Formats: sequence, structure tokens, C-alpha cells
Amino acid sequence: MEKEMKNGIITLALTNCQAVLEDGILFDACILIAGDRIAAVDKAENITVPEGAEIIDAKGRYVGPGFVDIHVHGVNGKNINFETEEVAEYYLTHGTTSILASPWYKLDFETFLSAIRSVKENMKKAPTVKGFYMEGPYTNQKYGSHAAENPWREGIKEDEMRALVDEAGGYAKVWTIAPELENIRAFCEYAKGVNPGTVLAVGHSEATPMQIKALGRYKPTLATHTTNATGKISGGGGVIGYGPDEFALKDPEVFCELISDSRGIHVHREIQQLILHAKGVDKVVLITDGSLFGNPPPPKYKGVTDLNFSPAGEIAGSKLTMNVACKNVMSHTRVGITEAFLMASRNPARVIGLDSEIGTVEAGKIADLVIVDDRFNVEGVILGGKKVR
Repeated sequence: MEKEMKNGIITLALTNCQAVLEDGILFDACILIAGDRIAAVDKAENITVPEGAEIIDAKGRYVGPGFVDIHVHGVNGKNINFETEEVAEYYLTHGTTSILASPWYKLDFETFLSAIRSVKENMKKAPTVKGFYMEGPYTNQKYGSHAAENPWREGIKEDEMRALVDEAGGYAKVWTIAPELENIRAFCEYAKGVNPGTVLAVGHSEATPMQIKALGRYKPTLATHTTNATGKISGGGGVIGYGPDEFALKDPEVFCELISDSRGIHVHREIQQLILHAKGVDKVVLITDGSLFGNPPPPKYKGVTDLNFSPAGEIAGSKLTMNVACKNVMSHTRVGITEAFLMASRNPARVIGLDSEIGTVEAGKIADLVIVDDRFNVEGVILGGKKVR
């Protein structure tokens, strides 16, 4: 009882704010926080802030759910797998309160294992890291930056596969696969057996919709950075082909990841609009695909500052933070602030099964919040009910 009473004491109040809720904006709002949970969200005129509560005046800014970035490799030359705390802290200052660390197919077997172990150890000091987004290694070696350096060219070896899946265990929130690979179903069976909650994503693939659907109960429900690093079977004779992107756009169960950079290089603004038109806001997940590479842009991308490039001049992830991705998607499409937060917070939380705890501003959920202006400049961050910025 004493613990329940302590948890019920209002410790923090956000006043003079516009609360971004799941179904719209509550203007002139007040948000009360008790411990690490949201206690109440209502019009300010309906709320009395208890004595002793710390007050944060949001100065009329928007208060939305902390961003949930499910696809991050690193930033500013730092690798989230081995410098987990530093990378997580950087993104936290930009409003990302939940993040997945992303080992990827360029790592050889031993380094892949080391990356998993390193993140698991470092998660103790980086509470915003919720697990892994495993971008491979069982993808098509033809696709993605650094494709020529992909060491996974000998098919799926059972001993290595089991070792990776066992080491990641329940922390593996997402596994990206190429459904056209031989024996990929055996991998899916084992991965889902070890962690039934893991999400299978299609990416770095040229699988046909028929090959993807043939996986049956293991059919992916997420598309890794939609329209990037995918191929398709040509229709020939001027007839459009089809592949993972067409599958993702058509299947109502599939969430589509979207990298929205400032110039629409990863995904042209017309294609961003097409994805939103086909999927609806509820099935689009903004990601940064933040990476650590520092190579200069090739001549055709001169002046681009929010992307990273491989030594060969290929796009290799981004320098985006989620608040900037929100601003970009608003610029490229017709969505507003509420919809941007849905794609950057609620939808990714829903994909990885954490939406009962995070992703929206509502009583009972963890008090992970971000204060932004109308251009998504971050002016404050609340993590678990405590100010971090």
C-alpha cells in the first residue's frame, strides 16, 4: 500500500502545453506525472497541480510521446553495438526515448556475436535501448551499401544460425530476412521458436510477393526501409516488375518503414506520398537508419548534409534524428504534427509490441515525452518521468 501511495504522488506537471494525443491535439493542456507514469492529461482548466510538484512551463509548445526509433546503427562515427551508451545519449537529446540497436549483414559471424553481447551488457547503462533490430545476416547479398563486402555468401549454416538466434534471444525485436534465400523458412521457425514475439521483416531482397506469402505463418509483417535496397522481377517488354515493395504496399498487415530525409533521396517525396496513400498513416513507421559512416557525398549529392555514404558513393544510412525526420515527412507529404508523432512514436512502438507502455500520451503509460515547437525543434525531453533536457 505504501508503494502504491508513493507511486500516486504527483511529482511533475507540464503546464501551458499543447498535448499531442493519438486522435488530435489537446490545446491549453496540462500533463501530470506520478513517478515514471503519466497520471493525467486534460485541459488545464480541469486540473489542479498539487503543491510540491515540480512544474515545467512548456511555453505553449507541443508535448508528444518520446520518439521510438527501431532502426539505428550509430551516429557521428560511433557504433551503437559497441558504443551503445554514447549513441543512445545522442539520440535521447533529440527526443528519442526508445531505440533498437542494429547489427547488420556486413559483420562477420564472430563480430555479429560480439555486437549482440556488447549491446546486452551496455543496455544496463543505456535504458533507452530496448533490444535489437537485426538487419540480417540472412539477406540477399546483391542489395544494400557495402554489398560487395557482405561476408554471408555461403548460405544458412545451422550452427551459426542457432548461435546468433540464441545469443540475441528475447532481445531480438526484429529480424530482417530475404524470403528468396534457400532454407530461410528453417531460420524463421527457429527464430520464432526462441522468441515468439520477434517480428520478421522483408528487406535487402528481390523476393516476389508469391515467395513472401509462401512463408505462411512466417510471412513478414514489416518492410525494412521501404523502396531502399530492394529488387524486383522484371516484367519485360516495358511491363513493370514486382517485388518486396509491391508486396508491402498491398498487404494490409505489413508496416512500411520510411526514411524521410530532407531532399527525398532515400525515398522521393512522390513515393513518400504514394506509401502514405497506399498504407495510411497507421501502417507507416518513420526510421532514421542512423549510421556511423563519414565519407563525403559524391558529386551528384553535393551539399547533402543529412545522409551518410559508403566509400563507393552509395547511400549508407543517414545522419537524421527522429525530430528532423518528422519535420521532413510533414514537408514532403500532407501529414500534420499528430500524424508525424503517430509514425515516429506510436506505430514503431506497436510494431515491437511496446505500445501498451509507450508511444502515446495517455494516463497510465510511461512518462517518456518530448517538447517541440511547430518545426519539431526539441526544447525538452522527459524520460521515465524525469527531465533529461
